[in-house]
Amino acid sequence: MTICLASTDREIQEIRDLQEANLKDNIPLENRLSDGFLTAKYELDFLREMNDLTPAIIAKEKGVLVGYALATNRSMLTQHPLLNDLGAQINKIPFGGKLIGDYDYLVVGQLCVAKEVRGRGLAKDLYTHFRANYERHYAFAVTDVDRDNLASLTTHLKVGFQVVSVLQYGGSNWHVVVWDWRKSQK
Repeated sequence: MTICLASTDREIQEIRDLQEANLKDNIPLENRLSDGFLTAKYELDFLREMNDLTPAIIAKEKGVLVGYALATNRSMLTQHPLLNDLGAQINKIPFGGKLIGDYDYLVVGQLCVAKEVRGRGLAKDLYTHFRANYERHYAFAVTDVDRDNLASLTTHLKVGFQVVSVLQYGGSNWHVVVWDWRKSQK
């Protein structure tokens, strides 16, 4: 398994392909609880622009992309409906004695691990590289997890995220989770 920054158009296309296969609407209802799902669909141009600002962390096995963690700079939040809804609300959430918007934070735009490699700790490995690449520039990572996506919430909590709020937008209820990098634990 190789974990690195996404750097080619082919890798961006592979991210998009893996995303498409794991979108909520493309996963049978009976599998969503155990497998998890993705809610946001990103077009290729948006993924390229996001990657130009804050490269995604990707995992490849035998040359095939099998996982990714998208890093999203705050400047990108207004360019996608779900991210815009998240951005409009998270800045007002209290955290660490201030509001989230008072910090320089990075949004996890999405985390996805291919079904055939799940259960091998890849999400943790992706997030370890995510933190190593971005903690020098940001106080913490923040994202939201659909409240119906227990598999994703469990993964995020295991990595070190903590639930700081619950929001409703885009037709869903969300856990807002923060991974505070200011703490000494790694």
